[in-house]
Amino acid sequence: MSINDNFIHKDRKPEIPEFIIERDDEEKEVQEVPERKLSFFQRHKWLRRFLKALAVVLLVALTIWAYKTWNYYNNIGIDVSTPPSENINKLKTAPAKEIAQVVHTSDSILGVELDFYAIHGLRASIEFKEPKLTDKSVYLYCRSADHKGDNTYLGSLVVNGEEKQSDRSRFGYMAMVDDRMVIGVESRREEVKDYVMKNGGSYFRQYILVSNRVIPSQFELHGKVERKAIGRMNIGGKERLYFISTRNKETLWDFADALREYGFIDAIYITGGTDYCYYRTADGQRHDIGDINDYPHKKWKGVIPWLVLRKR
Repeated sequence: MSINDNFIHKDRKPEIPEFIIERDDEEKEVQEVPERKLSFFQRHKWLRRFLKALAVVLLVALTIWAYKTWNYYNNIGIDVSTPPSENINKLKTAPAKEIAQVVHTSDSILGVELDFYAIHGLRASIEFKEPKLTDKSVYLYCRSADHKGDNTYLGSLVVNGEEKQSDRSRFGYMAMVDDRMVIGVESRREEVKDYVMKNGGSYFRQYILVSNRVIPSQFELHGKVERKAIGRMNIGGKERLYFISTRNKETLWDFADALREYGFIDAIYITGGTDYCYYRTADGQRHDIGDINDYPHKKWKGVIPWLVLRKR
């Protein structure tokens, strides 16, 4: 190495370091993000919570209603003396031959005065024309199913095989096919009604008064008025149907309890406690029930379904 290499020339300028800072000449554009719009329920959280709570309440109420409806139609809360299948068999069996007549007796039990009209040798039907006083083929007639002011019927109603109303709200029934007739109880399934329709018969539903010698725990009708019913009793091992009427105003509970105590196995309610009707004895003589001045029934003419019992 030479000596000159160890020295810097006096006229040589020292090197100044350069720092280069790079920057983008073009600034990045800042994109504006649109403001997010909140939904109605996000802005009103309290309303969302309220609707959720309301939905739960409605669901619980619907569940309770569904259970009560199912329970109403499946658990009658009273014994059934004759299952539908047995009553259908009765409707298939020819009745015993008897003299056509209605036998009237009266009695008092538990302080309730009653008139009994035993039905012998008759056939039943539902008719919309009130029987004439001079029609000697008619041995007894009375009301059957109830109806509303708009002419719709309460409880299922079948007339000559034609269904006029389907309504299972009442569990007692009367069914008739040709010369046979029965009363009984059925709820959800209408096996007896279906059989009646297929065979051109008639059928109506009414309130239960007595079933298998037991009365219901409660009744929908209240107050004291004259009452009527169709009841079934065994006399000497023989089944007999009766038309029954109170002589005085009675509560439905007292009426039903009297029928049960008297020995009726089954009984269903008949509307029109004060309505006029009549019956005939074996000699064909007509006997009035109620005030004949109320005959004929002008109100609801052609709407009332009359239960008419004629000579076979």
